[in-house]
Amino acid sequence: MSDETPPADDAAPDEVEETEIAEAEASASETSQAEASETAVAEGEEGGSDGDDRKRLFFANLTGVGGDWVSLYVVPLLAVVTALLIGAIIIAFSDLDTLREWTDSPSEAIATTFTTIVDAFRSLFTGAFGSPKAWSETLTRAAPLILAGLAVAIGFQAGLFNIGANGQILMGGMFAVVVGFSFSLPAVIHVPLVIIAGMVGGAIWGGIPGYLRARTGAHEVITTIMFNFIALKLVDYWLTIDFFQLVGRDDPVSKSVETSARYPKLLGWLDSSLRLHLGIVIAIGAAIFIWWLLYRSTLGFQFRAVGANPDAAKYAGMNVAFLTIAVMAIAGSMAGLAGVDQVTGTLGRATPGFAGVIGFDAIALALLARSNPIGVIFAGILFGGLAAGGQAMQASTTVGIDIVTVIQALIIVFIAAPALVRSMWRLPAPTVEEGVQVTKGWAT
Repeated sequence: MSDETPPADDAAPDEVEETEIAEAEASASETSQAEASETAVAEGEEGGSDGDDRKRLFFANLTGVGGDWVSLYVVPLLAVVTALLIGAIIIAFSDLDTLREWTDSPSEAIATTFTTIVDAFRSLFTGAFGSPKAWSETLTRAAPLILAGLAVAIGFQAGLFNIGANGQILMGGMFAVVVGFSFSLPAVIHVPLVIIAGMVGGAIWGGIPGYLRARTGAHEVITTIMFNFIALKLVDYWLTIDFFQLVGRDDPVSKSVETSARYPKLLGWLDSSLRLHLGIVIAIGAAIFIWWLLYRSTLGFQFRAVGANPDAAKYAGMNVAFLTIAVMAIAGSMAGLAGVDQVTGTLGRATPGFAGVIGFDAIALALLARSNPIGVIFAGILFGGLAAGGQAMQASTTVGIDIVTVIQALIIVFIAAPALVRSMWRLPAPTVEEGVQVTKGWAT
């Protein structure tokens, strides 16, 4: 009896069936993994889109870029009104003598408190706008604020936080001082030269952080803050070397600019004591130019497109790196003009820290103006009026000038927290769509 081996054909159907089942299971597993992966990617993209929308909405609420009319006009006005109302309350509670009267004679205390508040705000307004001298002081103080505010506002329009206006003011002023004391030229040539020099100095100091942002990704907030300190210390050093320092002086004061380089006074024919000079005309002209650049030129549209969505702007063929550098350089040139205003219009020379806190006030000013160049003019006049009127208020009432600083700080608080203003005054909340529109067409 011989052994019988089953034919190969009898086992083949079972092996084929097992192979087909294994392949089907593997295919099903791969399909499930692919579907799960696609779902995860879709959820991630959706989450990223929501995150981008929230960021754009936050930026629009803070800076006003692309905001609706409530964000652009109503919120800033109510922020100022709210700050003034709270300022009035602070004035009332800062009068200790009147507070003691509340327990003995409440009616008299109310009358006294009301009179104190009215007198304080009347003196504030009169000192800012009540006479030619008041207007002269207000506009003289407003001019560098407007120019520095433009430096911050144009950065906001491009999605950049230019915190370095103070350093750009210092560098622009030093460039202008050098041209101002190094040459003796006719005024029609000398004044434009110091203006150009100041713009170049500010543009260089603003363009470097722009280059670092475009090429290395270094955040402009960090770099511009650091450049503020670098500029401050450079100016302190430069004012101690013979090239800059005034002859015969040991303290850090630069040589005086030539008379031909000084901004001419505008109201000298009316009263020689009025300080208002050409700087206010330049400031208003610069604001109008920046408005035209942003809203009527191709370059300005590209700036705003990059600010709204740099990835989309790059996909559309825009050179995002160049635009980032350009907008920071233009912003720096505006701040440089503020430096020119200080050294050739007001001071006539450079001193340590001649920029003061103008560059930092400019941030609040640009936020109040909702990053609109024309709004910057009115915000600058408001801040200039508060500074000029505060001195008159202190001189004619018992209220100290510190209340002006408090009011400015409150304006900043309410502008930086527009949701708080909307909540206090029962304004409708903005939507994402209200914060992302870059331009308008026939249908929008």
